[in-house]
Amino acid sequence: MNKCFLKTKTIAISTHFQAGKSEVFQKLLKLETLQYVAAPYAKFIPVGDDQDIIWEEGSTFSFRFYLFGFIPFGIHTIRVLTSGEEAGISTEEHNKHVPIWNHRIYLEAINRATTRYTDEVEIGAGWKTPFVALWAKAFYTHRQRKWQKLLSSSKK
Repeated sequence: MNKCFLKTKTIAISTHFQAGKSEVFQKLLKLETLQYVAAPYAKFIPVGDDQDIIWEEGSTFSFRFYLFGFIPFGIHTIRVLTSGEEAGISTEEHNKHVPIWNHRIYLEAINRATTRYTDEVEIGAGWKTPFVALWAKAFYTHRQRKWQKLLSSSKK
């Protein structure tokens, strides 16, 4: 499928975390964080030797992707375009069902102990785009709730 002809939809969801920007960014770099905040909506299992994953600029990773943790959804590829505490993380992602999944995570320090965290994703999946976008909205809302839980548990 030619990506040029796919109509896309962009969604963005933001929340405030009671944690400093640096702390959020350091957790953001770890695969374990993605796996924790994605469950049970999604499960990412690295393909091959990609067990020691850190989201560094220029890196590309492939995962066995499971919708709701158990429905096989094929191989999901993530290419990291930017990664830095100031820039956040920007990725270009795709799988056979969703050829365009461009994800951007923005981090904005509100003060030393509060960070505004935004997930923005551009989705292109042909006629499935509105349905995938609905799932993505629920998924990112869930992820941000799990982030809140993760950050509050690290304070104890």
